[in-house]
Amino acid sequence: MKIAPLADVKARLSAYVDECENSGPVVITRNGKPVAVLLAPENDDDLERLLLGHSRRFQAFLDQSWKKVKDGQGMSSKVFWDVVAKRNQKKTSKSHSD
Repeated sequence: MKIAPLADVKARLSAYVDECENSGPVVITRNGKPVAVLLAPENDDDLERLLLGHSRRFQAFLDQSWKKVKDGQGMSSKVFWDVVAKRNQKKTSKSHSD
């Protein structure tokens, strides 16, 4: 991991992008304090995890879902997977009928 001042990153962004792809994250500082991280995702799944992990909206959705589960309003694992299987069957039968 490298630490770099914002002014330097602004001036040489392309070089820092290359560096984070090859050597890992670059912590960007302003007045000596960390303000951002430049990070290269390894693949699309990694990018999606990074974005969802920092999405306030998604985190609020997860919090609301966990609250429902704790309050007994969630569905059992078996019911959940039965619903998933039925939806997948519908998609499969629909795509074969097209």
